[in-house]
Amino acid sequence: MRIDKREVLNGPHMVKLTLALSAVVAVGIAGTILFAPEVFYAGYGIEVGSDATLVNELKAPAGALLVAGLLMFAGVFRTELVVVSLTTASVVYLSYGLSRLMSMAIDGLPHSSLVSAAGIELGIGAACLLALLRARDINPQYVSTRRTQ
Repeated sequence: MRIDKREVLNGPHMVKLTLALSAVVAVGIAGTILFAPEVFYAGYGIEVGSDATLVNELKAPAGALLVAGLLMFAGVFRTELVVVSLTTASVVYLSYGLSRLMSMAIDGLPHSSLVSAAGIELGIGAACLLALLRARDINPQYVSTRRTQ
């Protein structure tokens, strides 16, 4: 039996792989910020220090990112959640990446690691958006056929 590479690259396995990658990145980043913010931000040349207000402000969006990452993971294991998971991943990654680009245009270039982060976020967001747009064609069960009245 021969496997068609196009089928693998465009099929449900690639959707699940895209979701798994986006989830691992989101959960990993969120977990590091929540439990070791000074380590995470040191990579960007940012000294967090012992300012409880700053740490609190950095951890709050990390909690939201953790929940979003868990929702992305849900789509890997539950077919009926694929569209919600891909939508979440697309919105999260594209909003982060586009916000960074806007900041670069307004405020100037940040640390090179943050420029790289923007590229990675936009890449993951675009991959998730493409997977979302093709989800209906890949597998009709991704899209609910139940109508509400």
